[in-house]
Amino acid sequence: MNMNHYDYIVAGLCLRSNIDLVKVGLRGFRPFESHEQGIEADCTFAISTEISICDYVVEQRLSDTYVAEADANSSFMRVNGGYLYTIDRRDGDGQAAIFHIDTRSNHITTNLECHTVNDISLLRFGIWIMFGVVLAANRAIAIHSSVIESHGRCVLFLGESGTGKSTHTRLWRENIEDAHLLNDDSPIIRFIDNQAIVYGSPWSGKTPCYKNLDYPIAGICRLSQAPHNAIRRLSTIASIGAVLPSCPPQYAHDEYLQDCICSTLSDILRRVGVYHLECLPNAEAAQLSHSTIIGDEQ
Repeated sequence: MNMNHYDYIVAGLCLRSNIDLVKVGLRGFRPFESHEQGIEADCTFAISTEISICDYVVEQRLSDTYVAEADANSSFMRVNGGYLYTIDRRDGDGQAAIFHIDTRSNHITTNLECHTVNDISLLRFGIWIMFGVVLAANRAIAIHSSVIESHGRCVLFLGESGTGKSTHTRLWRENIEDAHLLNDDSPIIRFIDNQAIVYGSPWSGKTPCYKNLDYPIAGICRLSQAPHNAIRRLSTIASIGAVLPSCPPQYAHDEYLQDCICSTLSDILRRVGVYHLECLPNAEAAQLSHSTIIGDEQ
C-alpha cells in the first residue's frame, strides 16, 4: 500500500484499488491487505463517477438475476472489450450501479460510491463478479461452498442455500479434532503448480470468516438432506455435474468464461475426489464424511 493505491492479495492475485476498501466498509478485505513494495497488479479497481451505460456497446446479455442481499435486480453483459455488470438499486435516486471490466487491461471501474449499508453490499458483490472474470483467466474459480480445514487439508461442502452446508461444517468443528472453518460462502479454488488448492477470500456470506490462508483440497462433497447418513464417491461425469452448479451462474452463458471454468474443473477433478453425502444434521454425519473423504485422500 502507498499514498496512491491499496493492494489486496486474493488467491495469490493482486487486486490494486484507488480507494481503501476496508475503510469504505468492506472489512473482509482487511486480512488480504498487502504492504509489499514493487508488487505487480493482476487487476486494478477504481471508482469513477464519469462512467455510463451509454459508454458501452452490448454484444450479448448473459444473465439477469435478483441480488437478495441488496434487494436489487442485476444484469451481466458482454460488451466491447470486456464485461458490464449493472445493478438497479431500489433505494436512493434509482441510478444503476455500474461495474465494468476491460479484459485487455483487467481494469475494473464502477460509478458506485458508498454512502449507505446497501451501497457497501452492492460494492462487495460487484467486485466479486468482476474479480471472478480475472480468476477465470487464471485457472481459478470462486465456488459457492462452506469449506473446512483439518490437519492441513480442506474439504468443500456444496449444496443449494438452506441445504445445510454451514450446519455440516459446524458439526465438523464440534466433533472432529483440529477442524477449522476457512470460508462459509465463496472460497476460491485454483489449479496451480499442478495442484488443486483452496483459498480463503474476502467473501464469506453471512458468516464473517475472512482468512488469508490456502490449503490442498482433500475432497469436494455435495450435500442433500435425508433421513439417514450415507456417502458415496461419484464418477468423473457425475462429479462435474455435482460441482459445476456451484460455480458463478452469471458466467454460464458466456463461452469464454465457461470454457475457462470447465478446463480448470477438469484438471482439479482429475486429482480430487467428489462425493455425495445424504445426511442428517448430526455428529455421525460429520464423522462419516470426515472418515470417508480424509481416509480416501490418504
